[in-house]
Amino acid sequence: MDKERETLLAWRERMRQELDQVMAFWTKHSHDQVHGGFLTCLSQDGQVYDDLKYVWLQGRQVWMYCRLYRKIERFHRPELLDAAKAGGDFLLRHARVTPAEKKCAFVLTRDGCPAKVQRTIFSECFYTMAMDELWRATGDTCYRSEALAMMEQLTHWVQEDPSGLGRPQLPGAPRAEPLAVPMMLLCLVEQFSEADAELAAKYTQLGDWCVHRILRHVQRAGTAVLENVTEDGGELAGCLGRQQNPGHAMEAGWFLLSYASRKGDSKLQAHVIEKFLLLPFHSGWDPDHGGLFYFQDADGLCPTQLEWAMKLWWPHSEAMIAFLMGYSATGDPALLRLFCQVAEYTFRQFRDPKHGEWFGYLNREGKVALTIKGGPFKGCFHVPRCLAMCEEMLDALLNRISPVPRVSAQDSTTEPAH
Repeated sequence: MDKERETLLAWRERMRQELDQVMAFWTKHSHDQVHGGFLTCLSQDGQVYDDLKYVWLQGRQVWMYCRLYRKIERFHRPELLDAAKAGGDFLLRHARVTPAEKKCAFVLTRDGCPAKVQRTIFSECFYTMAMDELWRATGDTCYRSEALAMMEQLTHWVQEDPSGLGRPQLPGAPRAEPLAVPMMLLCLVEQFSEADAELAAKYTQLGDWCVHRILRHVQRAGTAVLENVTEDGGELAGCLGRQQNPGHAMEAGWFLLSYASRKGDSKLQAHVIEKFLLLPFHSGWDPDHGGLFYFQDADGLCPTQLEWAMKLWWPHSEAMIAFLMGYSATGDPALLRLFCQVAEYTFRQFRDPKHGEWFGYLNREGKVALTIKGGPFKGCFHVPRCLAMCEEMLDALLNRISPVPRVSAQDSTTEPAH
């Protein structure tokens, strides 16, 4: 027990310090004081190399700021909430390109002109998360109304009629369901259900539907989690059907663990740990160089994605959350060891002690391939979400063992180490 407590305490302090340094990077470099919102295309030292604004990253950063403001005492600072509100108001003014159907742009110019639209739901999902968190942080009902309206639109697109996404069904295109779609809707169900019994009841059926759809991605007699399946839950032919993404499977895993915890479903919990944590980890961990492969082929063929053997920041962030959540739920020391294995690799290879924040893209050997800290896909989200969630889980675990004194908010620094 003493060794376990020592391990948990050490990681809690590492998470805390790293979260402070990561957030200092974004608050120093990304705020657009002219137009509102955030500049996320940042070089290693925080220099802006492109001023395009990606709607899903705007929503993620708003969500992250509000979440930290609400959940962690040392981030309960008015300037953080003011920046989140400026980002949220930028989204309200500019994100929607077809207001009647609520379709959001994928890319905006710095001053908010739409530059590109994707035929997916993900810009809208993170827009919704941002609006709900803004309501929770500010109490302003305009954000809540916007979040609920967009949630209704998303549900309509996914369950009833996707034509509003502008994606025609071509005769040769497979009718496929990516894992990301039910996973993101389940994330939104959890978002709305927090401390709200009425909305939790309203979205119970949707949450159950999402879980059912996610579990269908366990294929081949339980030996593989496939990234894409047919609309009726079968295996797709070709490369698309064989595609695996270990980090994505583990992200879905911790969403499912959270759902199982709310339901008190120990049988589902055990199934998720086996199929969505251990299975993708053991198949996806690089035995030669460490780290998680980005893509794999279920038949062991060479994946077609050029970046398949790279090590990316977000799968490792999701694996850390998943294993620590699994350990918190079960007390299984094997899950704690896997958390430590992933966390040690991640902190050693991805973090930048000179400028703060993490590099996002490593080659197979673990060397930095791209020095950027932000871009079209990486913003202020996966890293701080991981660090904040791990810090909170470690706090809870330590308090379960025995109460441990914390460093006061006044003693904490938010400046990056140099």
